[in-house]
Amino acid sequence: MLDTLDAAAVRRWCASGLAALQRHQGEIDDLNVYPVPDGDTGTNLVLTLTSAQQALAMDLDTLPEDGHTPHGHALRLMARGALLGARGNSGVILSQILRGFADALAAAPAVRGRQLAAALRDAATAAYA
Repeated sequence: MLDTLDAAAVRRWCASGLAALQRHQGEIDDLNVYPVPDGDTGTNLVLTLTSAQQALAMDLDTLPEDGHTPHGHALRLMARGALLGARGNSGVILSQILRGFADALAAAPAVRGRQLAAALRDAATAAYA
């Protein structure tokens, strides 16, 4: 079990999240999510998170000079990749969740339970905004 979130854990989290979405893509498509019941929500989420994972894989070793931690940089890469590859309303919402999460943790020196919980709340708030 991890004591703190690091960049490697961010990569694993993204990969496992994408794998889970892929396993349930058809079920999510069948939900026909409001406001646009077009049957492609699962597909849009998979495509968006695929873009996030690709962005994460391309540039994890380059740290910016803005003081962000390695895990913060990884989270920002995910969020930017998701935004640039967002598909449909669900993809845009997912990118906003990832952005709120990244913003909350980018400069945190260590991410433990309380910081993680607060970041998840911030991510939800960002998505609703």
